[in-house]
Formats: sequence, C-alpha cells, structure tokens
Amino acid sequence: MAAAIEGQEDKVMAKAKEIVKSLNMSKDETKDMILIFSSFDNRLSNISTLISSTNGGGGGGDGVETDPRLDEAEKVILRWDESGSESARGNPAAAMLWEESPDEAAVYLEAVDKILDLTEDPSVQPNGAIMDRAEIALQSAMSRLEDEFRHILTRNTIPFNAEQLYGSMRRVSLSFASNDGDIIAEDFDSVCGEDEGSSQQGYCHERGVSVVSLSDDVFVDLVHPDAVEELKEIADRMIRSKYEKECCQVYSSVRRDVIDECLSILGVERQSIEEVQKSEWNSLDEKMKKWVRAVKVVVRVLLTGEKRLCEQLFEGSELIREVCFVETAKGCVMQLLNFAEAVAIGKRSPEKLFRILDMYEVLKDVLPDFELLFGDESGELVCSEAQGVLDGLGEAAVGTFVEFENAVKNEATKKPTQGGEIHPLTRYVMNYVKLLVDYSSSLNALLGNGFDESDDYLTKENGNNLPLECTSPFAVRLLSLITSLESNLEDKSRVYEDSAMQYVFLMNNILYVVQKVKGSELGKLLGDQWVRKHRGQIRQSSTSYLRASWSKALSCLKDEGISGSSSNASRVALKERFKNFNTCFEEIYRVQTAWKVPDAQLREELRISISEKVLPAYRSFLGRFGNHLESGKHAGRYIKYTPEDLETYLLDLFEGTPGLLHHMRRKST
Repeated sequence: MAAAIEGQEDKVMAKAKEIVKSLNMSKDETKDMILIFSSFDNRLSNISTLISSTNGGGGGGDGVETDPRLDEAEKVILRWDESGSESARGNPAAAMLWEESPDEAAVYLEAVDKILDLTEDPSVQPNGAIMDRAEIALQSAMSRLEDEFRHILTRNTIPFNAEQLYGSMRRVSLSFASNDGDIIAEDFDSVCGEDEGSSQQGYCHERGVSVVSLSDDVFVDLVHPDAVEELKEIADRMIRSKYEKECCQVYSSVRRDVIDECLSILGVERQSIEEVQKSEWNSLDEKMKKWVRAVKVVVRVLLTGEKRLCEQLFEGSELIREVCFVETAKGCVMQLLNFAEAVAIGKRSPEKLFRILDMYEVLKDVLPDFELLFGDESGELVCSEAQGVLDGLGEAAVGTFVEFENAVKNEATKKPTQGGEIHPLTRYVMNYVKLLVDYSSSLNALLGNGFDESDDYLTKENGNNLPLECTSPFAVRLLSLITSLESNLEDKSRVYEDSAMQYVFLMNNILYVVQKVKGSELGKLLGDQWVRKHRGQIRQSSTSYLRASWSKALSCLKDEGISGSSSNASRVALKERFKNFNTCFEEIYRVQTAWKVPDAQLREELRISISEKVLPAYRSFLGRFGNHLESGKHAGRYIKYTPEDLETYLLDLFEGTPGLLHHMRRKST
C-alpha cells in the first residue's frame, strides 16, 4: 500500500514539474502559485523549490539550494526557451538558434555540457533539489535541440539528382526487333493466333543488369557536409542526456521522407501486391524496368550514403547508429522487395521472363551489399526477406522457362504462312533463345538443381559430338527447345498440300534457325558440328524440292516414248512432249513466283540448282528434236521458249509476287 502511495506521489510531482516548466512565470506570479499549489496537498510542499529553480531564482535568498554552474547554464537555456516552445507548437516564425546565431548555438551547447557535467558530478548527485533543477533545464534544452536537429537535417538535405546518376551508367540495349524485321509478339498465344497481322506487336528488351552498371566511384552527399558537424554536436548531447530515442525518431522520420521521395523520382511506386498483379503488361513492364534501374542506385548510393551519414552523426554508439539506419532504410527496402515478390508470385507469361531474370540478377548482385548494410541483429529480417524474394524470383524464372518450353512443344497452329515464309513461331523462339543466352550463368545455376546428366536427350546429342559446353543444364534445355521447334515445324510443313512447298517452308525456317545460331552466342554454345548438320538438312530439302517440283517437267524431256531415232521421231509425240513441258513450266512459274524465299543467298542457290537441272535437259532435247517441228506449221505453239527465255523466267521465282507469262514469245514457222 505504501509503495502504491509513493508511486502516486511521484506522478503528482512529475506533473507539477511539467506545469511549472510550461508557466515560465514572473517572481510575483511565482509567489501566488506557491500558495495555490501548497493549499492542494502536502505532497507539493517542495513546489516552491521547483518554481524558484525554473525561473532562474537562486542566490539562496529564499533558502533555495543552488550552484553557480547551474545558474549560469539555466540563463542561457531559458533565454531561448520561449522561442523553442513556439517552434514546438509549429510556429514557422519561431527563431531557430543555429540559423539565427551560430555563435549563440555554441554558447547553448556549452550550457548543456555544464548541466550534464553537473548531473554526472558525484558530489552533486545527492542534492535532490539541484538535480531536479538540472533535469528540468535539460528537458527544456532537449526540446530545443530536438527541433533544431530536425530543422538543420531538413534544411540541409541535398536534392536527389537521378539523371546525373543515370548519366554515369553504362547502357546496353538489346532488342527483339532486329534489322531483318524479327519481332517478338507481346503474347505468345497471339503470335500463333488467327489474326497474325494485328497481333504481332514489337517488344524491345533493355538488358537490365548492364543498364544499372554503376562505376565504383559513384558517391553522393545526402546532407551538406557543413551541416554534418552541427548535427553531430546536437546528437552527441541528446545521446549523453539519454534522449537518444527522441533523436533517432527525428532522424528516421526526416530521412524516411527523403528516401521515399527519391524512390518516387526513380519511378518506384508504392503499390500493394494486388495492384501490381492487376497491372497491364505494358505498364508492368515499365515498372519492372524502373525497378531494375533503381535497385543499385538505392542500395549502393542512397542506402550506402545513409549508412555513412549515420556513422558520422552517431559515431559514439554503434547500437544507436544501427537502429537509426535500420529504422530509416527498412521501409524503402521492403517497398522494393514487396514489388519483386508480387512479380514473382504473379501470372507467368513468356514476355516476363527477361524482366524477371533482370530483377533476379540485380537483386542477387546487391545481396552482399544488403548483408553489409544490415549485418547486425536488427537488420537480420531485412536480409532474410531479401533472400526469400531472390529465391522466389528464381523459381518464377525457372517456371516461366519451363512453361515456354511446353508452349513451343505443344503449339499447334494449322494456318500456313503465305508463300512458305518463316513462321512467326520460328521468329519468336529463335529471338527468344538468342536473348536468353545472355542469362546463361543465372539459368545454369537456376536449372542446375533439376538437371540430370543421364538425360536421354543429353546422351543422344553427345553422340553427335556436340561441344562440351552443351552438357550444361541451360545448353541441354536450349537444345531440347530447338529440337521441339524443329519437330513442330515438320508438322506445320504438312499443312501445305504441295509437297514442293513443304520443302521450301522447311528450308526457309531451318535456315533462319541456323542464321540466328551463327549470329549470336548460340553459335559458340551449339558448335560448328550442329551448324553443319543443319546446313545438310537444308541441302536435303533443296534436293527434295527439285524432285517434287521439277520431275514431271523433266520427264517430258526424256527420249523414252519417242519412236525411232531423232531423225524419224514421231512429230505427234514431240508436239505432246513440248506441249506438256510448256504446261508444267507455266504452272510452276505461276505458283512459285508467289512463293517467298526471304534469304537472297538461298533464293539464288535454288534458282541455280533449278537451272542446272532444267536448262541442260531442255537445251539438249530442243537440239535433238526441235528441227522436226520448226519446219512445220504452227511450230510456235509447241516450241514457245528458248533456253535463254527459261533462264530469264527462272529469275522471277520465290519473289513472293504471283506472275503470269502473258507475253510468251512464240516462234513463227
């Protein structure tokens, strides 16, 4: 019971001190207040001492104990107490000591030091009255220093210049849209959809980790250097006075707002997981790109600078500087991590893979920085969250890649491409894997856990003497992916009723695959043997095309079926042979001028192959039997073309523009 009463008395006395401090009365008013308070309760019997000490009264005239050091310090502190109260009430006109008079600020700090020295003096500590006066003076001083600290920290914050920082970065841009018109559609399904013309949308990928490649000497001041010493002097006094909590709260509050503003400047918005996942792809892609660009700036410039500032201001206490830094930085870090987590658990689609890998790589790159910045116990949660989000991004990348593999394998569009051209699926896949090679290191690590060296596909391909690099997890998956693409193209070629066009389609698409391999890092990965093998496939398709397309025409130029020697050959049979050849050639010309072989070299090689097969046979047949018809009537109906005519017409094949022989040269009799 006695303890409870004593505790209540302490509360009453504490309240009395607060009242006395806020009144700041004259001596006459003080006497009146003594009478009023004394009449309430004998527990306030020493109120006269409190009031006298608060008003700077001393000298021992009223029997109040004093100390010259305390008297002098109180005068300095109380001189600024009124303006300090106005500042605390949010009065913008309130005078700020360090701004109004730096010299007075130094005197003020000396006064605080004197009071602190007094409270730490063992000979003074037993004197309760002096210690109470000193505590009240310190409370007033700490209120003033808290306001001054906030004001100096806010006023001297250096504006964040993102453009200047980005100007120091090395930018590398890789695009899905290349010079030969390759595109990656925004949505894998739309590439193979019915309305190809409207669904193909260009997509440009900017390699994220290269974009945020900061030089080692990038450094920014967060607060004007001249103000750092002022802030440190104030922080030292507040910590020494055991007001470190208030000091940390002010520091963290001001600096959190600054960092939030920096994030906004960098384009990183504060969004919930639901808001991120509801974003349209174009919007989300832009946010992911900005996130990738911002992470290294935030970690290696802003937070590293923040850590350095904390170490300067609170160098006397490792615990305080760690607490201040964590409280300041964790909100910003969690905002970045929450966005990455939302992406990681969001809906998977092929176009997201590159951005996810960019996010994975940049977060992995700064993870050691997180561990250095948040290495103490108070920062363990931040490091743990960062590692968890990194793992989630890795799982999302692998899952997206696997889904892409399955989509390529199972894509079953039956609509043929016009003229046997390169299929959108081929363009999509090869541009996709070409860019994926830039992420080989990360994908090897991510895919490695599920990689089995006894895989049948790996064993089969090693039998074809593929380079050693192809035994890496990523290389094997790429080989499997390209094989699935080739198998799919074989199926799509069967959509064409004309067997010759099937081979043209295969030549176009396989050549495109080979060119993409040779023109990128895929060439080093798959090796020359792989390229030679596929070049052979193109030659086989060319031979098959000649046989399927020209066998019937060439059969008209054979001697079989023409009775007797060339001198007495049947005129009727010859007329039929020339007539049939003309019909075959004109049909081929009509159809195959509409076919498209985009690659100029392949187009020329095909024409040469045709010429080497057709022209010698025609020239020989015409030389042996042409004179039997030229002497007769209407010879031009049957011998329509010279070998030179045919050679000229063959140059029109595979241009993608249907042609008709309207002006065929007819030979007169």
